[in-house]
Amino acid sequence: MALELFQFQYQYNDIYRQYVDFVRVAPEKVDSIKKIPFLPIQFFKTNAVKTTEFEPQIIFESSGTTQFVNSKHYVKNLDLYKKNFTKCFELFYGPESEWCILALLPSYLERKNSSLITMMEELIKRSAHSLSGFYLHNHEKLYHTLLHNEILKQPTLLIGVTYALLDFTEKYTLHLSNTVIMETGGMKGRREEITREEMHETLQIKSGLRQIHSEYGMTEILSQAYSPGNGIFKCPPWMKVLLRSEDDPFSIQTASLSTKTETGIINIIDLANIYSCAFIATEDMGKLHHNGCFEVLGRCDNTDIRGCSQLVI
Repeated sequence: MALELFQFQYQYNDIYRQYVDFVRVAPEKVDSIKKIPFLPIQFFKTNAVKTTEFEPQIIFESSGTTQFVNSKHYVKNLDLYKKNFTKCFELFYGPESEWCILALLPSYLERKNSSLITMMEELIKRSAHSLSGFYLHNHEKLYHTLLHNEILKQPTLLIGVTYALLDFTEKYTLHLSNTVIMETGGMKGRREEITREEMHETLQIKSGLRQIHSEYGMTEILSQAYSPGNGIFKCPPWMKVLLRSEDDPFSIQTASLSTKTETGIINIIDLANIYSCAFIATEDMGKLHHNGCFEVLGRCDNTDIRGCSQLVI
């Protein structure tokens, strides 16, 4: 499927075709995913990356800090995005209707065209629980909602941007057993940078949970990877992470049984990106495990700080 999508996007995506031609890759010789050119993610800041001509239903915009140009993802079919993320969520967490979903995403709610907010709005609607919803700055109400759900043993998902979760748990100590806390990353300049391990340890101590879950996504892709703990992410079947060498961007590593882990810069194949570009060269350092799971180690040097990735190694 990936090879067929490469040929389709090479033919109908002007920006991607120009890039493939620029790096002198002959499309007819691309016979494995290691030979597919990955479009540098910066192109989403400077160009309308579209496969075929269409009027987008929505344009998602990244949450970069104000001194940088934000990425834009032109989405042809919003229903395709909704179908994708609901299937992905159900694959990892089961039906939304079983969950009370609480979203602590103040910085995302304060701007327009966030793909994460669009996803959470739909998941909250599908959960159909009376207490599901966004909790902007009302920490007291969120605290009592969590206590209420714990008493009723109601499965609850609290998903939040990192700095907001830390702010909340500084005020309230919890003893949770029916709740999943999921961080999406992101200090957004609100707090001092810390490692993911330090952040998870703090949230574990303050919540009483043994593991903190994580979500890995970005404006430029329509799929998400999830981690049930320790920052080790698993992709849905239509998404794949590969690594490229820091010294040679065309040297691609896939998960291998011969070595336990590989370290490099993350490339992503997201087959849900049918009408943008399915082959993205990110600026995130990563570690790839032999089973296809991966870790995010931080940002590459000399790259823009992304709002959802401000965790350091």
